[in-house]
Amino acid sequence: MPISSEDAAKVAKLARLRLDDDKLERFAGQMDGILAYMETLGSVDTAGVEPLYSPVTHETPMRADVASKGCSRDQILANAPATDGQFFIVPKIV
Repeated sequence: MPISSEDAAKVAKLARLRLDDDKLERFAGQMDGILAYMETLGSVDTAGVEPLYSPVTHETPMRADVASKGCSRDQILANAPATDGQFFIVPKIV
């Protein structure tokens, strides 16, 4: 099913893109190519093929979930534009 310029315009609007007519034509052609490729993949015979959930055969190592202090207060406050020595100072918003 070919994608029309109107369909491409609807998708562009949903994506909040402003495209001129030339780009809409190109966008529709690219979407057509993607859908054609997906149809090709869908027509492949996968009978007897086990689903592949991960190409990696080993388990992912997990680190211990232990809380640790990474930076001191002084290191963190050193990057702040304004501090009182203990906390960030931000503009008052009313």
